[in-house]
Amino acid sequence: MSEYEVLQVQAQPQVMQIDALERANVDSQVATAKQYPRDIRRSIDNSIVMATMDKETAQSCGYALPRGNKPITGPSVHLAKIIVSNWGNMRTEAKVVQINDRQIISRGTAWDLETNVASAFEVRRSIIDKYGKRYSDDMITVTGNAANAIAYRNAVFSVIPKSITDKVYRSAQNFITGDLSNEDKLKKAKAEWIEFFKNEYNITEEEIIKLCGKQTITQIRSNEIALLSGIHQSLKDGDTTVDEIMKPYRGTKSSKFKDIAGEAAGVKEGINQEGTKQTLFDDGSAKDS
Repeated sequence: MSEYEVLQVQAQPQVMQIDALERANVDSQVATAKQYPRDIRRSIDNSIVMATMDKETAQSCGYALPRGNKPITGPSVHLAKIIVSNWGNMRTEAKVVQINDRQIISRGTAWDLETNVASAFEVRRSIIDKYGKRYSDDMITVTGNAANAIAYRNAVFSVIPKSITDKVYRSAQNFITGDLSNEDKLKKAKAEWIEFFKNEYNITEEEIIKLCGKQTITQIRSNEIALLSGIHQSLKDGDTTVDEIMKPYRGTKSSKFKDIAGEAAGVKEGINQEGTKQTLFDDGSAKDS
């Protein structure tokens, strides 16, 4: 403690004054919201126009996180910002509230001044890499921004009615896929996404088929095209990584079948003292592989 100067805090009147000013500011905003209520129909229409302004904007409005055989999809933080800007009479915020040795904690808040409905969400993200080392300052900042985005999104969508969000979200998804009833257009869209994931993320066509939960490339339709767009947006926003997405699909098939076959045959693999790979039988005998 000798390196720190300890001062007694005597700024209580100033703190009270700041609180009073903030309270007056909020009261003024609530009064304004009551005096000029939102036009819900216009808010929806304007949000749809902004979300479908171009293909890139529409793609940013959704996310997809594969979890087993059922991907988690939904509206993204970008769509939340679009809706908030048109919904009006809202106070929103997202900030990092704590950074400890292993986690960064972000809190997002949203308050509808017109309906007096408020919500807050906290998001925790690890700042430890797979080797157990703490992230660098730059990576912690990036992780904090990603946590802020998730917390903001959750808070906003817990205040704005789901029926409003879903309507705008579906419009954006339909704009992404467009008219893919024509087989030629569908084939072109699939080829473009396959090429993109291969060049950008080193994900093969076979792995894309698995991500979509299908058996062959011909089974991929417009819904899967929208899913691939959401996966791309999640990677772009830092919500997930290629390693996390591909973990269930890479390096598991061969080992899984090897274990099943080995158990069925009553054998298992091992390494002897000389470092030679061996096949061990149930009767205790061994054979070099």
